[in-house]
Amino acid sequence: MVALVVGVVCVLFAVYSVLPLEGWGLQWWDEVLLVLKGGIPLVALFIGLIAVLIGVADIRDRIEAKKEEEEGQSEEAQSEEGQSEEAETEGTKDE
Repeated sequence: MVALVVGVVCVLFAVYSVLPLEGWGLQWWDEVLLVLKGGIPLVALFIGLIAVLIGVADIRDRIEAKKEEEEGQSEEAQSEEGQSEEAETEGTKDE
């Protein structure tokens, strides 16, 4: 309940502070626009950095998955060779 009241008070203050009415309101709209204009390059920078980090992580995951797939194929090949050798040795023992 307290969070709701605090949220409503903050919204009302934000609206009051940017109202362009003379004599009523703080008329901070120009300053708000200045902050937004200055913040756009910073937001773009953070989005770009996050995108680069996600791209690097994706490349690392693909390389790791490829290595695991190759290891799995080599293990399968080794187990098949081992089974065929066991079958050959059992076949020679029976004779």
